[in-house]
Amino acid sequence: MNIHEFQGKLLLKEYNVPVQEGIVIYKEFNPEPDKLKIFENVESVYAVKAQIHAGGRGKGKFLEKEAGEKGGVRITSNLENALKEAKNMLGKKLVTKQTGKEGKEVNKVYIESGCKILKEFYLSLLIDRSNSSIAFVCSKKGGMDIEKVAEENPEDINTIFVDPAEGFSDHHGRKVAFSLGLSGKPYKSCINMTRNLYKMFTDKNCQMIEINPLILGEDETLVCLDCKISFDGNALFKNKEIEDLRDETEEDPKELQASKFDLNYISLDGEIGCMVNGAGLAMATMDIIKLHGSEPANFLDVGGGATKERVYEAFKIITSDKNVKGILVNIFGGIMRCDVIAEGVVSAAKEVNLEVPLVVRLEGTNVEKGKEIINSSGLNVISADNLNDAAAKIVAEVKRD
Repeated sequence: MNIHEFQGKLLLKEYNVPVQEGIVIYKEFNPEPDKLKIFENVESVYAVKAQIHAGGRGKGKFLEKEAGEKGGVRITSNLENALKEAKNMLGKKLVTKQTGKEGKEVNKVYIESGCKILKEFYLSLLIDRSNSSIAFVCSKKGGMDIEKVAEENPEDINTIFVDPAEGFSDHHGRKVAFSLGLSGKPYKSCINMTRNLYKMFTDKNCQMIEINPLILGEDETLVCLDCKISFDGNALFKNKEIEDLRDETEEDPKELQASKFDLNYISLDGEIGCMVNGAGLAMATMDIIKLHGSEPANFLDVGGGATKERVYEAFKIITSDKNVKGILVNIFGGIMRCDVIAEGVVSAAKEVNLEVPLVVRLEGTNVEKGKEIINSSGLNVISADNLNDAAAKIVAEVKRD
């Protein structure tokens, strides 16, 4: 689960990680005078930031001309201009490398006090599954071009691993500070900050904390100027206050609907919808669709214990995608019974008045019952004997159309 920058900064503040003061302006544009008082003593510039769940906001472009030519992060000389820029952004769609060409509507804008920057760094924490550890990833070259640094000068990015069984020690913080080229007061501040970040990461079951840029100010203080934080969705029950931060307007409606029925669904850009039981089999199904010259429209694992109702909802979610030109159902029945899958598919296909080709491959428990239900349904279903046969048939049907 992802959260907005302003929400992340409130969390960082709880863990004594330094951030700038700021306020959130909502789509209704109702900046409360009392909240604006935090800027009374601000003499520097203001940063105005569109709040969407996507990176690259600074280099992004708005679809609407009235939003202006600037991107989703703007610097202004006074609060009045900052409020004007916020009003221009609200309700407009911002396009970045991570949003797709349709962009994302900006419903919230964050205004924070600016500061003088001496240096910009990159710092993140993430789970490194290959090393069964939590990793600090850092670079002396932070800012909007960090992807270019990673691509062209990977030696400028360092990784420090922390064994979760042993936990964080100051020597980990010293390694991070050394990698960033810090000394004196900033060096000591970095050790404290990394300790607090690690505690937050483990306390809140984070998957990633990314601070870019982490900046060195003129008074030798380190400040987190921007942050992106994501959490393990399977651990939200441990932190209900984190679950309350969820912004459903930022999520794919199909993925949101799938989560309500415990379906593992990820929307993709292809044309063949997939319904499979088991993550490994789902990956293999997507691979073989690509092998035959097409692209999957989704990853969908209904799980080993799916009911008729869950299969029914899964099928409806697939067919709600306007990009889907064909559907491949690939089920290997172990715990999951083929007749249950068949009943769910038939019920959903009849309700949505299915108009795209449907190829079904069933194998395993109660496979004959499942095939009988499909064959007697009156639906125009194409049967397949194995996965390769199924992929070849659905790709051929889609290409024919």
